[in-house]
Amino acid sequence: MEIEMIVPILMFVGVLLGVFSGYPIAFVLGSLALIFGFIFTGANILPALFLITFKVIKGYEYAAVPLFVFMAIILERAGLADRLFYAAYRLFGGLKGGLAIGTIVISTMFAACTGIVGATVTTMGLLALPAMLNRGYDKALATGVVLAGGTLGLLIPPSIAIVIYAPMANISVARLFFGCFFPGFILSAVFTCYIIVRCILQPRMGPAMPKEEREAIPAHKLFTLILTGMVPVLCLIMAVLGMIFLGVATPTEASATGALAATLLGMAYHKFNWPNLKYATYQTLRITSMVMLVVVGASMFTSTFMTLGGGKLIRDFLLGLPFGPLGITLMVMFIIFILGMFIDYFAIILLSAPLFTPIAVELGLDPIWFSALVIMNLQMANLTPPFAYSIFYLRGVAPPEVTMNDIYRGVYPFVVLQWIGLLIVLRFPQISLWLPSKMFGR
Repeated sequence: MEIEMIVPILMFVGVLLGVFSGYPIAFVLGSLALIFGFIFTGANILPALFLITFKVIKGYEYAAVPLFVFMAIILERAGLADRLFYAAYRLFGGLKGGLAIGTIVISTMFAACTGIVGATVTTMGLLALPAMLNRGYDKALATGVVLAGGTLGLLIPPSIAIVIYAPMANISVARLFFGCFFPGFILSAVFTCYIIVRCILQPRMGPAMPKEEREAIPAHKLFTLILTGMVPVLCLIMAVLGMIFLGVATPTEASATGALAATLLGMAYHKFNWPNLKYATYQTLRITSMVMLVVVGASMFTSTFMTLGGGKLIRDFLLGLPFGPLGITLMVMFIIFILGMFIDYFAIILLSAPLFTPIAVELGLDPIWFSALVIMNLQMANLTPPFAYSIFYLRGVAPPEVTMNDIYRGVYPFVVLQWIGLLIVLRFPQISLWLPSKMFGR
């Protein structure tokens, strides 16, 4: 085997060993880039890695990361999810599986406000999961709904994953935002249809709210709940996505508008105080530092990996497969799905975006559509054991009677549903491409 083939394979094995050993992914990637680069290219790797770091840190697109994170944390501290939940709780509670449907609706709306998976899973685990269990919902269904709904924040704009993925793949953040818009709602609709059918066939899985409890809330109070719980969220979504949709602002500029709108909502709910501001600031600094450190490490690794022939190795392997473009796309999806079982989705984004997207373009595939498929696939990385962060988030806040076996039983049907959603978008590319083409042209 030639040295050009051995070195990239050793680098990839090094990533797996480093991750399985428990070391932070940023240091694993950066160290491998430095070690292999120094061995095979010499001391010139040091200024090259410095320039890569400088390029990442000054990247205009990445300025949206702290602003979207700040927006998400302020909304969480303002209790917006609480208001959303209680509004949806009364609105859908009369249906079989109504609380589960309401949880998916809330998670979808919350995803369009925050774009952070951990925040949605944790919040809905605290609010929706106990409410469903108290109403006699099946534990597996209740946990699966919370996990599946929470992962929508990875796909529906303004997703932090999209903000990171697009520059790494050398495509427009705004185009990818709108390319992921309809796929996100397709998945939400697939989840909702599954809940409805499952609860009709097995009513004990998700019983409806008792009539007496529904009638205890008068119509005018329900209207007030919807007005104060859902309307502000829709206004916030318009403040962020609407400005991009109308061509008034770039995603980075819209993130600043979203942070301002979240601050105003916090003030309106009397939750914007010094402790909450201090908490939001510290958390924003911590999360942004983590994100940027991983981006720097991954950029170093990718650059060294490409220089040492890794990109050519993967390209030759995929293009040499006896499949057409769609067959190769399915192979890439399968590879990413397997990686998602063992590696954090964030690291997969930083490794796969610069490797696979150019191959997709060479195959004649639209990069926006291909990238939307990858991000849909990466949602499953949050749900597939053994390394599924969303499962860990939920286990940490779930009631004691909920076991890991309940969570695993609940998550598998939704992994299958996500594959169904992915195949729908794979079969009908216009689901992902129609909106960007109307907004920006082809």
